[in-house]
Amino acid sequence: MTLLKIFVIALLINNVVLMRYLALCSYIGMTSDVGQSIGMGFAVTFVTVLATAATWPIYNLILLPLHLEFLKILVFILVIASLVQLVEFYLKKNVPGLYAAMGIYLPLITTNCAILAVTFENISNGYSFIESVVYSVAVSLGYLLAMVLLAGVRIRIKNSPVPKFVQGTPILFVATSLIALAFGGFAGLIK
Repeated sequence: MTLLKIFVIALLINNVVLMRYLALCSYIGMTSDVGQSIGMGFAVTFVTVLATAATWPIYNLILLPLHLEFLKILVFILVIASLVQLVEFYLKKNVPGLYAAMGIYLPLITTNCAILAVTFENISNGYSFIESVVYSVAVSLGYLLAMVLLAGVRIRIKNSPVPKFVQGTPILFVATSLIALAFGGFAGLIK
């Protein structure tokens, strides 16, 4: 599979949020502001790419040769948690506004199922190191794209009359389903 094909499939066709329904907690929680959405998207991108760059060699060069594949969940979670701590320290020191805005969602990157899913899929798809990095960048940018799209929709929702029974989170899921429906059109893009 070519790198471009991996990138397009991960970004648009199998979008981590809109087509696979992963990372919905931060997706709903951090989209009230476009700036926060972009910040969260870049933080997740940074952690996902670093997690891939760290877990791929750990799995292929240590766990696999030593027949310790059963430890991958534990090892991958520890790597991701360590990387999130580094991001948290960096944001706290250098971007305190974004750090404060992210609040509880920053530590939740540790448990963001999309990051763990990317590390597992790199292994199950048999991707090389470069393919794994491209895949992780594309998945992360797909997450960022979904976040920014919903943040834009939320701006419109604030200024629109929304029936009382769907106000709040329900209308966000309705909007997400419509965005996902639009993304479904990308399915025929690559064969």
